[in-house]
Amino acid sequence: MLSESARMTTAHEASFRIQYPNSKPRSVKIIALDRESARIVHDIARQTWHGATFFTSLSFSADGSPGDSQGTTLHAWLGDLAGRALELAGEVATADFVVVIASAGSDAQSVTVIADACALHSKSLVALVVPRADSTDADVARSLNHLRPYAKMLVVAADADYVTAMLTALRA
Repeated sequence: MLSESARMTTAHEASFRIQYPNSKPRSVKIIALDRESARIVHDIARQTWHGATFFTSLSFSADGSPGDSQGTTLHAWLGDLAGRALELAGEVATADFVVVIASAGSDAQSVTVIADACALHSKSLVALVVPRADSTDADVARSLNHLRPYAKMLVVAADADYVTAMLTALRA
């Protein structure tokens, strides 16, 4: 009589196995919120990824004037590694989820625009805070406070290697 392990390795049992991967790569948009995190994103983007798109800047433009009956319309643009400007809403719409990276102590308030686009398209927002060598606990706390209301998952990453590991774990 065969053991359960031995029986599962027979050709007959192998015919019941699914012959394709159990998951497809995810479309992940990774957005730097400041200059230091842009450097990290640029370095990480050099590695091999399966469905990740990297952005190193976020900018805004407004149409209309505050006195108009329609009000002012805010447009947000992401700068990719090649220097092209792509519309934030369109990039978020095609993503499975969005990852923002902020260096500790930086002004992460621009995350509100990204969070609004994520909410509009029902996408999850993951936030990573990367402390610098000279960051204090207060710097980390300030960045966390900006990101906490919007992020489904909020992580303090030890360094750029930790960011890489997180993106790998998220199947980017």
